[in-house]
Amino acid sequence: MSEQALRLEGITKAYNPGKPNEVQVLRGVDLTLAPGEVVALVAPSGAGKSTLLHIAGLLDTPDAGTVQIGGADMTGQSDRRRTLTRRNDVGFVYQFHHLLPEFTALENIVLPQLANGTARRAAEERARGLLDKVGIAVRADHRPAALSGGEQQRVAFCRALANAPRLLLADEPTGNLDPATSDQVFAALMELVRDTGLAALIATHNLDLAARMDRQLRLETGRLSTT
Repeated sequence: MSEQALRLEGITKAYNPGKPNEVQVLRGVDLTLAPGEVVALVAPSGAGKSTLLHIAGLLDTPDAGTVQIGGADMTGQSDRRRTLTRRNDVGFVYQFHHLLPEFTALENIVLPQLANGTARRAAEERARGLLDKVGIAVRADHRPAALSGGEQQRVAFCRALANAPRLLLADEPTGNLDPATSDQVFAALMELVRDTGLAALIATHNLDLAARMDRQLRLETGRLSTT
């Protein structure tokens, strides 16, 4: 993966454009992420970090600007092309784990692989390997309700990486956890990212965690700056 994992150029986004209550959320954001790079996105509440992550992950479209993933320009692509790129090349982690409650930890990681055409045996092997890397292989057959908050989020990390994406986008991935658990879970996430060599953009309010990443960017008044 020699090309940039993510490149944003001139990204703008406004809500209620042209109306008295228009809110300009992003004002010409430029951002590049290289393979293997972990970047912290720090922003006050309401600054637009979730909007930026959604645009980077092809869940939303900018009013202007371009989004490139793995060197491919996604501007103006069909919904099908965007969906396929999102499925194959992007992993998402949120503050809440969003695991399917009726399935085990293992099954939650296997399912996105099956949807992507992976054979069940290979999918299960990859799922077990990912769970082992984050230290909860023994919990593979437990459903989410039987897991602790930290364990649930580790499973969510594994699910996000199930299809070997080139880009991971995380929105406050440790925000619901106590400080000690947050530190442990973040360490597990960093190990996964470093092992796989993918690029990661991680939004967080935790400045201690942000300082452990390769770069820290701050989003404020619609623009990015280096902290």
